[in-house]
Amino acid sequence: MRQAEDTHVARLWRGALAHGATLVEAHFPRAYLDANRGLEDIDPALFADGERWPGPVEVTRKTEQGIGLVWRLARGGVPMYARALSVDEVERRIRTCWHPYHEAVARALDERHLAFGAVWHVNCHSMPAVGDARSDDPGRERADVVLGDRDGTTCEAAYTRLVAEAFASRGYSVAVNDPYKGVELVRRHGRPAERRHSLQVELKRTLYMDEGTLEPNAGYARLERDLTAVAAVIAAHARASAPGG
Repeated sequence: MRQAEDTHVARLWRGALAHGATLVEAHFPRAYLDANRGLEDIDPALFADGERWPGPVEVTRKTEQGIGLVWRLARGGVPMYARALSVDEVERRIRTCWHPYHEAVARALDERHLAFGAVWHVNCHSMPAVGDARSDDPGRERADVVLGDRDGTTCEAAYTRLVAEAFASRGYSVAVNDPYKGVELVRRHGRPAERRHSLQVELKRTLYMDEGTLEPNAGYARLERDLTAVAAVIAAHARASAPGG
């Protein structure tokens, strides 16, 4: 279950603060509620017979994989719960976690957009080094960094290229939209026609930690330094590109 978490990711990116970035960190794990899912991504199989979700339900590929808004399955297809959940439980998680987190992200983005006329959002994640049987890339070794812009719809192409080149120049292999295109956060906040650019960044966990113990490995310090350098590149691009200076 702990492998569902984006372990250490907020700490790895903390150097971005020195370059003027704002960091919004969820204080709940994705295994409890996945803020990178839409509110309609409800898995009906979570509930006991006779309980129905009162709102709209849209079954997505993530729902089918058991990792919708509230995950039904852990990595390897292991059931997350020994019992059915109640509608009240899931509604409480949405009320106390999903809404406050999304409101905080939206508020931060709106403030910067108002101040500068544009905003560049990095949606920070981590990923297993190899896809499991339920993934879209089962058994395949992933690139060091996977960038997701939902096939070029959530940010300017120049932003995706900039970040890809910043990682590649530091020796990392980079893939774009493979196997992750980005889900709710970049979809919700990426509107490039309004100068709101949102890019998902997935980091391969073996770059910086042991996937079994979750402890930092010998590569942690290097990755943290390199993420600070990538953040500096993004900040320079934002300063040069924002109409408000």
